[in-house]
Amino acid sequence: MKAASKFLSAASAVALSAALVVPGALAVQFVATSAAEAAVVSRIEVSGNQRVDADTIRNYIQIKPGKAFSSSDIDDAVKALFGTGLFSDVQINQVGSSLVVKVSEYQVVNQVLFQGNKKLKDNALAIAVQLKPRGTFSQATLDSDVEAVKAAYRRIGRDDAAVTTQIMNLGDNRVNVVFNINEGGRTQIASINFVGNSAYSSRRLSDVIATKRSSWLSFVLRDDVYDEDKLRADQELLRRFYYNHGYADFQVVSAVGELDNTTNKYTVTITVQEGDRYTFGDVSVESTIPEVDSKSLESVVQTHKGDVYNAKDVEDTIIALTEKVAGSGYAFAQVTPRGDRNFENHTISVVYTIDQGTKAYIERIEIRGNDRTRDYVIRREFDVSEGDAFNQVLIQRAKKRLEALDYFEKVDISTVPGSQPDQVVLVVDVVEKSTGEFSVGAGYSTGGETAGPSVEGSITERNFLGRGQFIKVSAGGGKNSRDYSLSFTEPYFLGRRIAAGFDIYQQTRNYDNYDSETLGATVRFGLPITDDISTQLAYNIAQEKYKFDDDCDDNDDGVLGDCDVSQAIKNGIAESPWIKSSVSVGLVYNTIDDMKNPHEGIYANVTTELAGLGGDAKFVKVTGRGSVYQTLSEQLDLVGLVSAGAGHVESYGSDGLRIFDHFQSSDRMVRGFAYGGIGPVASDNNDDHLGGTTYFNASAEAQFPLPVIPESFGLRGAVFADAATLYGNKIADQSLVDQSTTGMQLRASVGVGLMWASPFGPIRIDYAVPVKKEATDDVQEFNFGIATRF
Repeated sequence: MKAASKFLSAASAVALSAALVVPGALAVQFVATSAAEAAVVSRIEVSGNQRVDADTIRNYIQIKPGKAFSSSDIDDAVKALFGTGLFSDVQINQVGSSLVVKVSEYQVVNQVLFQGNKKLKDNALAIAVQLKPRGTFSQATLDSDVEAVKAAYRRIGRDDAAVTTQIMNLGDNRVNVVFNINEGGRTQIASINFVGNSAYSSRRLSDVIATKRSSWLSFVLRDDVYDEDKLRADQELLRRFYYNHGYADFQVVSAVGELDNTTNKYTVTITVQEGDRYTFGDVSVESTIPEVDSKSLESVVQTHKGDVYNAKDVEDTIIALTEKVAGSGYAFAQVTPRGDRNFENHTISVVYTIDQGTKAYIERIEIRGNDRTRDYVIRREFDVSEGDAFNQVLIQRAKKRLEALDYFEKVDISTVPGSQPDQVVLVVDVVEKSTGEFSVGAGYSTGGETAGPSVEGSITERNFLGRGQFIKVSAGGGKNSRDYSLSFTEPYFLGRRIAAGFDIYQQTRNYDNYDSETLGATVRFGLPITDDISTQLAYNIAQEKYKFDDDCDDNDDGVLGDCDVSQAIKNGIAESPWIKSSVSVGLVYNTIDDMKNPHEGIYANVTTELAGLGGDAKFVKVTGRGSVYQTLSEQLDLVGLVSAGAGHVESYGSDGLRIFDHFQSSDRMVRGFAYGGIGPVASDNNDDHLGGTTYFNASAEAQFPLPVIPESFGLRGAVFADAATLYGNKIADQSLVDQSTTGMQLRASVGVGLMWASPFGPIRIDYAVPVKKEATDDVQEFNFGIATRF
């Protein structure tokens, strides 16, 4: 019993002790926890700061003396101070009744200097690096900038450029950052090899991609730089090329560049798998939206049974259907093409299915990377804005428009979730490139108004002040000509897709016995009607002055000196100066696949000019020209061209038509004849061609690559046949015109040509032999000058 009693007493003592100790321990723990979660300090001490004021740091941390704070408040304060980008280290501790904030400031960059760079200017490298004057310095940013400088040199073909850095301490926590650059040698592309291609020659595929083999022109063109991003873009160009020519199964198996360190040259090998060529099978439109009639949409479908499969036509049809349905009130409708391949007869049947898509709206559009280009220049290329229905088709169209501006090296458009489930944010990332150009060039032409040697200098800016405006100032001249001009274009006049601009120019021409001087201006407006059709309206005013050469000046008795000029021309010169005031309206249809190297498509334009809104000239002039390109042989890269043109001018009033308002022949009308070398002549001087009121011309041509010559040279040959007629004359005194020469006599010629896509513009040499001509015609078999295809 005593033992039991002692045990109970001991148990009671333990229980009593527990009853007293445990609450006390819990109380101590509660006090400690409360102290950690909610502390109060009487002051905040700041140390380590040199440039940043202590009060500024206290404001960032949001902790106030005399007010409780927690450990999470300290974490937030540390994050806030790091977030300023001013400090490399931050420590916050409570010492007694004080909160001690210890910081280490980043050094400030005083200057960023580049040494050893010649191929890339300082401003180009300054854009590439993140370190900026008056910004903060960090080693991580410096390391990143070293790689950025190397990448900039890789983009110009200098893969082995070496970059070292030097940090110069200036005191007061300021430093100069120096990039020492060894630019190294320039890498080249020795060859570009295609493997697996049979439908198209390697030469033809080389025309498609942007990367080119090195040649003697590469120092100007800079198109032989090996760049992996560029090579990936080339793969996409090849895919689109094959997809647009019927090869729906085409694949790029691999595209690699191997550098030979001994020669510092790359060998690029692109392996492709072409697959079979397809044509369109059955094409139909289906709609799951009851209110949308699929039959009524078939008229906008641009793919037709039996045509060669073309991915671009499918894309254009999707856009056309989307816009048509959206215009009917179904903004969220989605058009999805479904293709059904028939491997036996090589056809692809396409069904365009229209569904009611998920409702999503554009919350906002964020634009990044446009340091120079204004935001609105980018935004106006979108057919959607904040609050509109999200439409992927219209987004892709905007991307193509931005790329077509040629302001950016790269355009990426992505989406991120918005603040609500039905909201998305469009993120537009761009990489800008230089849009200004200063050029000085020289040339030589054998025909036209500016025959002989000539020089020209110009300053061009395609994105003036980042507003998307075009401005060009040029001056030039030669043996028989002088030209000055100023052009300006605003592509979005009054916020609409209307191009408005003006041209101011002065032209001086020296002919055999007289000179002319024209001072004029044009105000123009251009409006796209569809993707392929555009129109232009212009008002033109010009003053034309004519005068005789010194040996043709009037003698004291008012009689012209020894001057071999017809009376018709003398009368025209005597009546100058002339004022021509006119309006013109033009319409252009263009489906050319590549304006620099056309293989397929149509280019046609018609212009009507009405003169007589004041001034001396009174006429109606209509001109038109059309060219059709068609690839005759894919394997041989043989391209056929058929073109035709016509023009007619008719005077109104009693004064007849001025002699200088008649049409004059040129090499664009018929080759093998001198400028102004065919048509009606003066009755008193058969050497003076007076021009005609009407002309018709036609040409057939075959263009082909030159064997042996590398495709990177940009040389192509041509054989052609031309025919034309220029007839009629309406000067006031018809006795001054040899009437036997005013009929529709046909002229014809055949010849060969050499075309060069030079860095200075397309240059062409033609040798044409007239096979049908008149006795009064002036022949010029050889012609050399700047080529103007369109």
